[in-house]
Amino acid sequence: QVDLVESGGGSVQTGGFLTLSCAASGVTYSQYCMAWFRQVPGKDREGVAAITMDGVTTYAASVKGRFTMSQTNDLQMNNLKPEDTAMYYCARRSGGSCAGVIGIATNLRQYYWGQGTQVTVSS
Repeated sequence: QVDLVESGGGSVQTGGFLTLSCAASGVTYSQYCMAWFRQVPGKDREGVAAITMDGVTTYAASVKGRFTMSQTNDLQMNNLKPEDTAMYYCARRSGGSCAGVIGIATNLRQYYWGQGTQVTVSS
């Protein structure tokens, strides 16, 4: 069993920044991909950042250049925009590749999930 706990969400104005953290426990030494997803009510959950155990990162086009995911699973979010407003979830998927993580999540059951942390960006 893998437990993930997010923290660091909050409310900021446009152009502001936040750092989200993800504390993981119960993690085995097998290969895995760590990722951050976000979801707004009524829309699908989407992957916005992912990192392999080797430190290879991938980002959604909408956040590339503004968000940075570290190997400690933190998500540094700069130059935030109102469209970044969402519930943000930390997730872990077994396997060494993060292929297919970015974009709309099609199979939520392949991931372990945290409870989420809310990010609100006002204009």
